[in-house]
Amino acid sequence: MTQTVEKISSSPSPSLLRTAGLPYFLIAFAARLPFAMMVVGVLTLVVSARDSISLGGLTSASVGAGTACFGALIGAAADRFGQRPVLLVIAAANSAMLLALALVAYSDAPDGAVLAVAFGIGATAPQVAPMSRSRLVTLITQRMEPSRRERTLSSTMAYESAADETVFVVGPFIVGLLASALAPWAPLVGAAVLTVLFVGAFALHPSGRLVAAERSADGTAPSAVRELFRARLLVVVVGIFGVGTFFGTMLTSLTSFMDDRGLSERAGLMYGVMGIGSAAFALGVALLPARFSLRARWATFSAILFAGSLLLLAVDDVAGMAGALALIGVGIGPTLVTQYSFGATRSPAGRTATVMTMLGSGVIVGQSLGAAVTGEVAERAGTHPALLLPVLAAAVVAVAGAVNWFLTGARNENR
Repeated sequence: MTQTVEKISSSPSPSLLRTAGLPYFLIAFAARLPFAMMVVGVLTLVVSARDSISLGGLTSASVGAGTACFGALIGAAADRFGQRPVLLVIAAANSAMLLALALVAYSDAPDGAVLAVAFGIGATAPQVAPMSRSRLVTLITQRMEPSRRERTLSSTMAYESAADETVFVVGPFIVGLLASALAPWAPLVGAAVLTVLFVGAFALHPSGRLVAAERSADGTAPSAVRELFRARLLVVVVGIFGVGTFFGTMLTSLTSFMDDRGLSERAGLMYGVMGIGSAAFALGVALLPARFSLRARWATFSAILFAGSLLLLAVDDVAGMAGALALIGVGIGPTLVTQYSFGATRSPAGRTATVMTMLGSGVIVGQSLGAAVTGEVAERAGTHPALLLPVLAAAVVAVAGAVNWFLTGARNENR
């Protein structure tokens, strides 16, 4: 396997935007959309075709289960063989699975077949966001002067997280638009088309040939697999799983809250209060001074997230909910950026894509699991017990941040 590695010259290195090129960022953004449409699109289709909210929740959870089982393996394959061939195969397989569910859901096939195909959708989900982070980290570490790497890495993780937040607001909106204007199967067909077009373009972009400098000619990594299970890395995985769980529990419990007031159709708009604030503050992380270390950022912003979640238990009107969501947005965006920054700096040599897909899978698995559990709680026990679940998820993020504080140590606060 050919390594595409360039040595750093003595002249000042160009910005990351110039190095990667503007088309790269546009393609990488669009290629995220199918992933953001999958969980909501699957839920919308199954509820409509099978007339079962319970099966819809289980099917969405099956998507998350597939990602949990195979997401990191896709990242490992990308590290071993390069992103381009892996993404091309995965894009084709995922498009086929999306189209298959659109057919199976309306057929006489048993519910188990629907769940199996949904699992396949998750298992073949293109890990565009983690792989984009991996590519950009490789560009930063291999083509920029050491003095510029730390700030550029922080800015890059901030942008990537803001892009994720934006896509996960836009994705469900597109699903709703297609389902309302055409049919419940339309979002999955649309996601299949977008996967072929934009994930394919992302795979074929010149940066798709990049290989970590640590990898040998045959693609093997110098680091052992066991290094992926170090406590300092696993605590980041647990923390980001907590963030994903918060997303799932918050959206579902918010939907129940708004439905109690006859405003269920506005749940997405209310959720956008958190999403927009989260994206804005995620971008703002790049402006924070270097002396505000990564471990301090995680501890600080996760505390803000937890404080905002506690307000959920006291609100009784839409205005109060909007205020709580606004505060939560201040905490969750910077926390997510910080966790990805830790993931980048703690990746074992030659395994950046593996680590980034571990973190990306943690978000989607947490989101799917949180949504499924919260839906059951809301249906059986009501909205107030359901609102306890985002608080528990926020507590997981904060506790993981506290553990990370002690694992990191004052001498190595940003690693």
